Amino acid sequence: MARYSDAVCRLCRRESMKLFLKGDRCFSPKCSIDRRTYPPGQHGQGRARFSDFGVQLREKQKVKRMYGLLEKQFARTMKRAARMKGRAGENLLILLERRLDNVVYRMGFATSRAEARQLVKHGHFLVNGRKATIPSITVRAGAKVSVREKSRTVTRIAGALDALESRSIPQWLEVDKEDFTGSVKALPEREDITMPIQEQLIVELYSR
Repeated sequence: MARYSDAVCRLCRRESMKLFLKGDRCFSPKCSIDRRTYPPGQHGQGRARFSDFGVQLREKQKVKRMYGLLEKQFARTMKRAARMKGRAGENLLILLERRLDNVVYRMGFATSRAEARQLVKHGHFLVNGRKATIPSITVRAGAKVSVREKSRTVTRIAGALDALESRSIPQWLEVDKEDFTGSVKALPEREDITMPIQEQLIVELYSR
C-alpha cells in the first residue's frame, strides 16, 4: 500500500499550518513550522498564487494529511458523506472524527493519529470488549474503547496518558485514565472540530 514516508514536518510547512503530525514535538520549540513558516523546496519563499481549483485542492490535501488518509480512502469517505442527510462537508468531518484511530488519539491514548493508527493495527485496543485492528472503523455513540490488559504497560500508551493534562478531551468523549478506558458519549458535531477547515471548498472540489 502506498504511504508517505518522507519527513511529515514538510507537510505542515506545505499547508502553512500545524497539522499536529509529530505529537509532542508540535508543541515544542523544535516544531519546524515555527522556525520556517514558508513551504519546503527551493521556490518555497516565493509568492504563492492559487487559482480557485488550487485553493480547493490545498484544503482537501490539508484535511487528508491531517487525518492520515490515502487518496482513495478520502474519496470513498467523501462519497459516503454525500449520501448522508445534511451537509456533505460537515458529514465528511464527522465521519473522519469517528474513525477509530482518531478516537484513540482524541482520548489521549496516543500522541498523534499516526501513532494511534499503528497501535490499533497492532491490536492494543478493544471496542465494546472485542479486539479491533482496523483503524478506519467508524465508532458509534455509546461505544467503549479500552486498552487491552496486556497492553497497559506499552511505553507509548503510558507516556501519552501521562501527558494527557496538557491536552483537552473533546466534550463528546469521556476518558477514565486510571482504568485505561474511554467512551463515546455522543456523536461529534461541527462545533467540536476546532481546526481551521473550510469543508465547503472540499465539497466544491469533488463537485467538479
